[in-house]
Amino acid sequence: MIDKNLKQQIQRTRGKFIAMTATYTLGVFNDSFFRQSAMLLAVACNIWQLQGWIIAIFTLPYIIFASTAGWLADRFAKRFVVIGAKILELAAMICGAVGIITINWRLIMPMVFVMGFQSCIFNPALNGSIPELYPDLYVTRANAILKVITTAAILGGVSISGLILVIESAGWGKIPGGRLFVALIIVIISTLGAIVSFWVPRRPAASPNLKFPWSGPLDTLKECAIIDKDRLLSLIVITKVFIWFVGSLLLPVINLLATIQLGLGLDMASFMVAAEVIGVAAGGIAGSRFSVKPGWHVILPRAILSMGLMLLLMAALPVLPGRLLIPAVFILLFVVGCMGGMVIVPCQGFVQIRPKKDRKGKVLASVNFAIFFGILVSGPVANVMNQLFIPTDGLAVVGFCSLPFGIWLRSALAKESAND
Repeated sequence: MIDKNLKQQIQRTRGKFIAMTATYTLGVFNDSFFRQSAMLLAVACNIWQLQGWIIAIFTLPYIIFASTAGWLADRFAKRFVVIGAKILELAAMICGAVGIITINWRLIMPMVFVMGFQSCIFNPALNGSIPELYPDLYVTRANAILKVITTAAILGGVSISGLILVIESAGWGKIPGGRLFVALIIVIISTLGAIVSFWVPRRPAASPNLKFPWSGPLDTLKECAIIDKDRLLSLIVITKVFIWFVGSLLLPVINLLATIQLGLGLDMASFMVAAEVIGVAAGGIAGSRFSVKPGWHVILPRAILSMGLMLLLMAALPVLPGRLLIPAVFILLFVVGCMGGMVIVPCQGFVQIRPKKDRKGKVLASVNFAIFFGILVSGPVANVMNQLFIPTDGLAVVGFCSLPFGIWLRSALAKESAND
């Protein structure tokens, strides 16, 4: 039950939370829509290897600028950092729109990098604002609400991209209508996101005298070493890195599963990714309920082991009758997403609450550094997997590798609980 004072505080900050959620949701939509459009465009142009490089290039700024992002979130008022990131997103999407219209990869790929950079500086500032807005008891629930809404945005981004790109009717300048609509959408959404960001709540800087981390990634590695001293926090961060690595790895494999192995269209590729994302939202809601109970982390290895088993079943898909094959793909991907959501949401809440107030920005940025290093690696790994295996076998390989991680995590968490 929520006591009366807490309920009043939640009600007073509702408008501010809505503004934060709106600007975050619009940015998440644009990220997923632009990247999935670029990846599907690469598949359509028969250069599917670019999918892995798009993932890698988007995540590279999180490796290079993670400490800078944490410094910005702690040194300045988070509202100003959010507004600056959204203005940068708008500039990037104007250039990206031109790249999509002309299929100019020399323009698309740098804009993927810029989108990664603005997301890198945006996330610690906005995620660090949630604990400033709510007491610890409500942070996980706020994260769950945010996760469901932003997951819907991701779902919309990946689903709509495939539907729009298949529009072939000629538009302005005889350019296919699909590419024109993609360009128009990313500019409109980024404009709205920039406008809404001005309603993000004002709060003073958490650490206004913080010195700039001139050592860059080395400073982030030092912060990661500090995080490792808190064994439970370290295990949760490792779990977050693993689950995001797997999630990122699956995306280009699923795109090829739909378009090449099953011979379906770009729209069905987006729908399959959407099925997984819907599962993440459902799992996130369930995970938020478990996270408020003592010993909540026991759910993490169980979810990962279940996810691994579902992915292993992908190897059996080719032997199914045709009428059962497509429904089975959607069901398995949905369950995989559910298991991922049950890991992501409670882990995110724990990472936001655990650090001290004056170190939240640095910790969150360092956690992002670790997560996106895993995502960075997933791009080239996905390219290798797509060369070595058919997609269903590739998904099964990911499932097989998930099982020993889940077993190790269960043992490590049990040992940590015993030490406490």
